[in-house]
Amino acid sequence: MKGKPQKNFNPILLVLSAPSGAGKTTLARKFLEKHPDFGVSVSYTTRKPRRGEKEGIHYYFTDPQTFQEMIARKEFVEWAHVHDDWYGTPFSEIERLHGQGKGILFDIDIQGGVNIYKAYPDRTLLVFILPPSMEELERRLRNRKTDDEKTIEKRLKNAQKEISIARDKYDYFLVNDDLEEALKELEMIAAFPQEG
Repeated sequence: MKGKPQKNFNPILLVLSAPSGAGKTTLARKFLEKHPDFGVSVSYTTRKPRRGEKEGIHYYFTDPQTFQEMIARKEFVEWAHVHDDWYGTPFSEIERLHGQGKGILFDIDIQGGVNIYKAYPDRTLLVFILPPSMEELERRLRNRKTDDEKTIEKRLKNAQKEISIARDKYDYFLVNDDLEEALKELEMIAAFPQEG
């Protein structure tokens, strides 16, 4: 019925944050494969499209001036400046997905997660994904073979900082030791949100 939530309507904004190497993106992808009642909001970015990326599917690609105008008009629930480019989550995407009767999963940093919570405190679940240990995190980062020693050290320092911030701000900590177990825990969190 128009204007009424669908039977399986899930208004949750499920925010996943984690240190680099904790397996957040893999976990998010697995969750979305199993739960078509959740969608992912498409962010705006000022960076150029990479090969295979499509407008409106991977990102909305825009220029820095337009992005700044959108900030001035308060169109973003959160935004960040990363590696010389801007990225932002527009309120319109959240409303679009809710209009389709979907919950929304965010694979986002802590700062973005906190801003989403501030905008939608009664609908947001903040979940911080942890590696089994800092040693395991270091092992994963080294095994990726994508970063030099300096970058790995920086990522490990950032992880300590992020964990410390998440202790105060996030609702749940989820250890990603075994992907299938972590997925089950995430499903339980999404199905049984905290009471007030």
